[in-house]
Amino acid sequence: MSHMDLLIWARGTGLQLALGVFVAGMVLRFFEIYSLGRKPDLSTPRPGKAWAGWKTIVSRSFPHPSMAKRTYPTVVLGYIFHIGFFVALLFFAPHIRLFRETAGFGWPALPTPLVDAMALAAIIGLLMTLGYRLYHPVKRFLSNFDDYLAWTLTLLPLLTGYMAFHHLLLPYTLMLAVHILSVELLLVFLPFTKLVHVGTIFVSRWYNGDMLGHKGARL
Repeated sequence: MSHMDLLIWARGTGLQLALGVFVAGMVLRFFEIYSLGRKPDLSTPRPGKAWAGWKTIVSRSFPHPSMAKRTYPTVVLGYIFHIGFFVALLFFAPHIRLFRETAGFGWPALPTPLVDAMALAAIIGLLMTLGYRLYHPVKRFLSNFDDYLAWTLTLLPLLTGYMAFHHLLLPYTLMLAVHILSVELLLVFLPFTKLVHVGTIFVSRWYNGDMLGHKGARL
């Protein structure tokens, strides 16, 4: 198979298969979560309960003051690679063109040099996150295969996309095909690894805040 044939397959059949697995997997995971149900809470709602869930979505995005000094490397590096990843995904002109072609809508792109810098920052942030995880004895002890798999699946699209854009290592057509295949690999595994938090993190935070707010807990 030539480089062009691989690229055509990755942009066509490969992408369709990956999207199919991704959608089916996410539907299955959400069905599993919501089918658990929720026991009725018969206690009297506390004041401000209506906003407790939304408040928790915001408050849990920042470290608690009592833990800030201990967790700041994780928080800072996490923000760097999350923001960089989503800027590269959502505001790179070729990606927006793909969204328009597949979903029928798009939005303005950011300047390419800015997106390029953010992608590089995300790559560096991920590498430093891995280094910190391996250095920190508690994090290293608690880490398992799923953690390192999620890290690898997140890094590969960023790294291969950056290399394709700058024409590094492999011929452009082949590197672009590898980049697309790495994205499809991420889509396939996302619903079945810890990366599923992309779709559940805000729902779970709202649920926890709403439940604790009903009981009068301080959020």
